[in-house]
Amino acid sequence: MRAAVLTGPGRIAMEEVPRPEPEPTQVRIRLEGCGVCASNLTPWAGPDWMRFPTEPGALGHEGWGVIDALGDAVSGLAIGDRVAALSYKAYAEYDLADADAVVRLPDSLAEQPFPGEPLGCAMNIFRRSEIVAGQTVAIVGIGFLGAILTRLASNAGARVIAISRRPFSLDVARGMGAAETIAMNDHNAIIGDVKELTGGTFCDRVIEAVGKQWPLDLAGELTRERGRLIIAGYHQDGPRQVNMWLWNWRGLDVINAHERDAKIYMQGIREAVAAVASGRLDPRPLYTHRFPLDQLDKALDATRDRPGEFLKALVVP
Repeated sequence: MRAAVLTGPGRIAMEEVPRPEPEPTQVRIRLEGCGVCASNLTPWAGPDWMRFPTEPGALGHEGWGVIDALGDAVSGLAIGDRVAALSYKAYAEYDLADADAVVRLPDSLAEQPFPGEPLGCAMNIFRRSEIVAGQTVAIVGIGFLGAILTRLASNAGARVIAISRRPFSLDVARGMGAAETIAMNDHNAIIGDVKELTGGTFCDRVIEAVGKQWPLDLAGELTRERGRLIIAGYHQDGPRQVNMWLWNWRGLDVINAHERDAKIYMQGIREAVAAVASGRLDPRPLYTHRFPLDQLDKALDATRDRPGEFLKALVVP
């Protein structure tokens, strides 16, 4: 099979490697595609802790496809099942996944891309946010994740204030149900706008979905007394400072909404399958860019640079 290998900062090579064989409790998936995650960008930049070359297919963890081989101990799945998988070498034509780390996709989702991991991540973040009808929710950063959370919060009956730096992203947020949008360009002006929109009380829930210092600072300022600040951005480029005086004074509940328990990951993916299959969530307009696997470098650069109307890149074998 062909697999992408990161050979150095900002460089990939395509290699021909043997197709992996499943262990007794694994399945092999002939991949239809893999989403490109922003968490790949720090390894892509080549920090000191990164080691090159990577294993074939490494960093790809948003794959979906069709089962083409089963381990001897696998039951309840069959060759030919179309699945979303929680696997870790999906920048390739095939990948292995534990049988309990795949979710069968219904026929109604045939032909649709389904990067299960980020969709499941959004569902898990939404659950931990405890958003209900009547709340005011600010979402700071409208990329793929922020857009999905905008739709989920709006569907729940919350009033969503979407804050993002790109006009295109704000248009997307309105399409996903945001009641108000604010350009993320002036810290104090944003605080003033949200204060005015909320009658001086600020927001019941604020979801930070960028993963950078300034948006985290802003998110705390927008959270009302005894409100909930949800950290959904992936902060991987260094330590953070927080305004603990503000967090103390307002008595904020702070939720780091990232999950590492595989069972909870899978719960989120199953919830995402149900939401998309029922029509409650349609992520297809958010898959804005597609690249062949041998152009993974361009996909990663686009994820970093966000050209034009970019939200989410997929790579396909």
